[in-house]
Amino acid sequence: MERGPAIFAGTAFVVFGAALLLWTAARTRLRAPVAHDVSPVASAVLSVLFGAAALGGGIWCLLYA
Repeated sequence: MERGPAIFAGTAFVVFGAALLLWTAARTRLRAPVAHDVSPVASAVLSVLFGAAALGGGIWCLLYA
């Protein structure tokens, strides 16, 4: 009963985390701002941290579903 929602949530988190990490890497590689009106270093670091957290949480949901 609980496996379906856990698999859905895990998949959503993995997709979001991976997309956020790829987008951040692409923006950083092009030396484009990751977020407007924020320090470039701070926005890139926070984006990587949140992307890794979402990816890790999604993997955790999928492994223990």
